[in-house]
Amino acid sequence: MKKKTIPVLLMMVIGNLLAITLLSSCGEPERPLPKPKGYFRIDLPEKDYVKVDTVEKYAFDVPGYAVLTHDPLSPEEKNWVNVELPDFKASIHLTHKVVKGNLSEYLEDVHTMLTKHLQKANGMHDSLIVNPEQRVYGMLIEMDGKGVATPLQFYLTDSTANFVRGALYFNFVPNNDSMQPVIDYLRQDIDRMIGTFEWK
Repeated sequence: MKKKTIPVLLMMVIGNLLAITLLSSCGEPERPLPKPKGYFRIDLPEKDYVKVDTVEKYAFDVPGYAVLTHDPLSPEEKNWVNVELPDFKASIHLTHKVVKGNLSEYLEDVHTMLTKHLQKANGMHDSLIVNPEQRVYGMLIEMDGKGVATPLQFYLTDSTANFVRGALYFNFVPNNDSMQPVIDYLRQDIDRMIGTFEWK
């Protein structure tokens, strides 16, 4: 009789210890954690390009989803145009100036504008543009940072008669972290514009 009682008692003790261990390991119920910050999915259209030949002083390719408009704030400047990108609520502003021995002034203006933007930027990367066949020379500037008004800017010149400055703007306050895929996508369009740019 004693032999049978010890295993039953032992089993009961082990069972109780196991139950206590399981219950104590559960602790407090888990508190729900906030979901991590996410961004909206952005569908990017297929690339196709068309030649813009309606500006008096220059021509270039734009993406098929772009709309070319004259700058409404400067109606007297016929060579100032906006490449509107409605799918992205963005536009590329192009301004043209005639060079008359004052190219250094225009380059200084670009430098001044960049200095203002650098206050909010985390960094800047620039690339030289050299196309001797079309006499197109300049620089493409990329700005990194959340508060940067224009993440991509460029200027082009033939160094003797024409100077064009371009800048990508969004029609809202962009968070460049979430917009980076769009900025990279539009960078390809700007590269195409620069690569096909020609003076008339």
